[in-house]
Amino acid sequence: MQPKISSLADRPDMLERVVGMEDSWPEFVIQDLVGAAHFPRIAAELPEYVLFAEDEWGEVVANAYSVPFALGAEHRGRLPANGWDTVLVWAFSDLRRGVRPDAVSAISVSIAPQAQGRGLSGVMLSAIRDNARARGFREVVAPVRPNAKHLEPHTPMEEYARRVRPDGLPQDPWLRVHARAGATIDSVAPASMTVAASLADWRRWTGLPFDTDGDIEVPGGLVPVRCEVERGYAVYVEPNVWMRHPL
Repeated sequence: MQPKISSLADRPDMLERVVGMEDSWPEFVIQDLVGAAHFPRIAAELPEYVLFAEDEWGEVVANAYSVPFALGAEHRGRLPANGWDTVLVWAFSDLRRGVRPDAVSAISVSIAPQAQGRGLSGVMLSAIRDNARARGFREVVAPVRPNAKHLEPHTPMEEYARRVRPDGLPQDPWLRVHARAGATIDSVAPASMTVAASLADWRRWTGLPFDTDGDIEVPGGLVPVRCEVERGYAVYVEPNVWMRHPL
């Protein structure tokens, strides 16, 4: 059965259920300070860009967040190296200053754990595209977090992202969903999000000792975390892959 897709603008009564939907993001990923400051604002200030899917029993099984922004504004024009973080800052700066947006960036697609494996990620990506098209936009971009990259944290993202199968589609499953929807790779965002925190925080988030200097592999990390024991902190700088969807 096809899920029912709605936006929070149309269904504001669903806010708590959509925002509170269980997901499978690694705990450390949601500690990015830019994301922590801006992501909750999307539902509050841009509810027409928050989409969600309900199953036949009315349960929220997926959500998709996006933001409009002015890619063609002065001093922009190119998708930023600080991908996810920068596009969030641009979107809310444009909203505050009344700058007219010319593109939409996907921000996240989350599937409830019990609904994974049903093809909902592709459904929600299509919903983001359809929503942007209906609002007059001609392009959706996405700072994509390849969902199998965590299996190869030491492989450079540029190398990983360019791998293709014999049929020419990306080897990574999530990049492949985007490619099937018509997207092409633009560039790698080498510092798309950054999480810098104390060793105590990293130990709590990952269950790992963080007692050795150097690169630490953590579950769900696309790259290793850099640990500085004497200084008492560790830093994770995540690369993403910018993909462009013409509409």
